[in-house]
Amino acid sequence: MAAEVPPKIKILPGAAPDLSAATYQIFDESHTIGNSLRWMLMKNPMVEFCGYSNPHPSENVINVRIQMYDKLSSLDALLKALNDLDTVCETIEDRYLESLRAESFERWEEKR
Repeated sequence: MAAEVPPKIKILPGAAPDLSAATYQIFDESHTIGNSLRWMLMKNPMVEFCGYSNPHPSENVINVRIQMYDKLSSLDALLKALNDLDTVCETIEDRYLESLRAESFERWEEKR
């Protein structure tokens, strides 16, 4: 019998009915995505507050709290930030691969 896979993102109890303020739990992620995602969310001028935490070091989850101005949806802001972060990562990867193919990088020879 296969183990049940939890959803990647879940909304924790206590969210505003209109989702203008909510805490999202993201599974199988750490501070690496948490800090990048918080940065991307805070670039959105409609985000009033965003913070993230790891509830416990033995848990492989992060909690992301988002509060919006003007009763806008924090879920929409989260999805946009995730998409924007994905675009940034793809752009970095593309430029890195171009540089490798062009061999336009500094070579370093170790002296023995």
